[in-house]
Amino acid sequence: MPESKDILSLDDIKALVDTFYEKVRNDKLLAPVFNSRIGDRWPRHLDKMYAFWQTVLLDERTYFGSPFPPHSGLPVDNSHFQKWMELFIETADSIFSGEKAEEAKWRARKMAEMFEIKIGLVRNQGLRNLL
Repeated sequence: MPESKDILSLDDIKALVDTFYEKVRNDKLLAPVFNSRIGDRWPRHLDKMYAFWQTVLLDERTYFGSPFPPHSGLPVDNSHFQKWMELFIETADSIFSGEKAEEAKWRARKMAEMFEIKIGLVRNQGLRNLL
């Protein structure tokens, strides 16, 4: 097996995102949520994810937007976030190692925690101003 390397380029971001979302699209818990919401717009979604992670990890400003609003009404709970993180960490660890790979996992974890809390608030208390 080739020695893994850190996330250093857009090609690395694409490898991470493509591998991760292939797992998501085939996961029995996550696939129904993602596939029903995204439908046939997967290429567009992946392009957004490339830009998001390129901005976050490589400090190359290619993503402009707010990541939470499109997720605010998803029918998800803690089990979905746990599975999402499991697949993300599994993917990152299988392809990369190093400082940026660790940062990607840390940021993904923080984002999942924040999204879970905010989705719960929107759902349970109708706090639309979180968007």
